[in-house]
Amino acid sequence: MYTAPRFSLRTKLLIAAVLVAFGVLSRLLPHAWNMTPVTAIALFAGAYLGRRAAFLLPLAVLFISDAVIGFYAAPIMFAVYGSFALIGVMGSRWCVTGNFRLMLPASISSSLFFFFTTNWAVWQFGTMYAHDASGLLQSYMMALPFLRNMLAGDLFYTTVLFGSCAIALRLLNCRAVFRGVTFRRAV
Repeated sequence: MYTAPRFSLRTKLLIAAVLVAFGVLSRLLPHAWNMTPVTAIALFAGAYLGRRAAFLLPLAVLFISDAVIGFYAAPIMFAVYGSFALIGVMGSRWCVTGNFRLMLPASISSSLFFFFTTNWAVWQFGTMYAHDASGLLQSYMMALPFLRNMLAGDLFYTTVLFGSCAIALRLLNCRAVFRGVTFRRAV
């Protein structure tokens, strides 16, 4: 049975700071629309840093980068922030087992959850689409290129974060690399 490594508070804070900096930079530097590591950060934090970090880290990434980029309509922003917060909480449940075969469905379902939630909010609270069934369908149809980019980005960044951690934990002596890391062996 797999038990995730337990990091010291200092190590968790360092990992969290690196993840937030990485997420903010990825949103500020030129990139394809919706191709950022925010979902991967939420899932990774849920697996390795705990439910609170999984909830707060994506919100920190969004808030800091939005403070630079610019904020937008409050109801839509609430849907975006809320979606990532829920993805983080769900990620702490999905990813805690250490079963990397669950990362693919967790990443895909997170992308789909974000797509349906935020595009519903754009339709509901925005003025771009008629407020009827055809307007909602048009909202989803117009957002398909963003879904494609988000799926690609989420799969890529989830693989990078979880893969890098797995390689680091496997190839290196964790106690030498991450002070305070302990492993419990299943009996």
